[in-house]
Amino acid sequence: MKKQLKENIEGYLFISPWLVGCIIFSLAPIIASGIMSLTEYEIITPMKFIGFRNYIKMTGDELFWKSLINTIYYVGLSVPLRLTLALLLAMLLNQKVKGITLFRAAFYMPTMTAGVALALLWSWIFEPEFGVLNALLAKIGIKGPSWLGSTQWAMPALVLMSLWHIGSPMLVFLAGLQSVPQQLYEAVEIDGGGTWDKFRTVTIPMMSPIVFFNLVMEIIHSFQVFTNAYVMTGGGPANATLVYVLYLYNNAFQWLHMGYACSLAWVFFIIIFSIVLLQVKLSHSWVYYEGGMR
Repeated sequence: MKKQLKENIEGYLFISPWLVGCIIFSLAPIIASGIMSLTEYEIITPMKFIGFRNYIKMTGDELFWKSLINTIYYVGLSVPLRLTLALLLAMLLNQKVKGITLFRAAFYMPTMTAGVALALLWSWIFEPEFGVLNALLAKIGIKGPSWLGSTQWAMPALVLMSLWHIGSPMLVFLAGLQSVPQQLYEAVEIDGGGTWDKFRTVTIPMMSPIVFFNLVMEIIHSFQVFTNAYVMTGGGPANATLVYVLYLYNNAFQWLHMGYACSLAWVFFIIIFSIVLLQVKLSHSWVYYEGGMR
């Protein structure tokens, strides 16, 4: 028992820097935001306890509902597109051809680009008069829209821009594809199956845990979209790209409604947690784990 106790103490001592950092920089701010969400706090004025009034206020806040709808719209478009393209790209990069490692590096490199620099780059690409995208469309006889200046096209433009960062899910898909047993594909060939049969009966079932992981990570990541909207549009035009985190930021640091911003953060956490929990519950019906029970 003394030896076990000594080992436990030594273990906690080794991880104590991380524990202290977690308590100070993660747990304490979470608790503080929960307390502040029950107050009227504008940073320059003392806190005033108001109970759940901030949460009740949200039900009649048009900008809250607008930002939530915009964010759901963004997630609903970007996540399926990103996952589909990432999987197709991973299948292409899984081929055994000369120089394939260079292609893999080239498609992954864009994910290393800083967020603000990337937003500025795409602002120039979407520029209606002299932008690259509209110039390419003009080559095939299509007059490009005023992307970021149009309430109709501003959000699709942000979705299109999000495809630049498919390198991360692509890399995870690629690792999953390389772990699929080749004898399963050979069995399909023996049964007379073609490429589509291999994809439908082997690739998708064996890759379902990878798809599930990427799906959850992409949902969490997409819900937290902020930099693109903040730098490129500021939430405009006419709040067409006012996403949830940008509205939270405006309340906290532009309008100094810190108490209300904290309540927005907690509602945001509950929304994402609920969606992820629903995905976990639904995963039992379609995710296959080799050697495990469904």
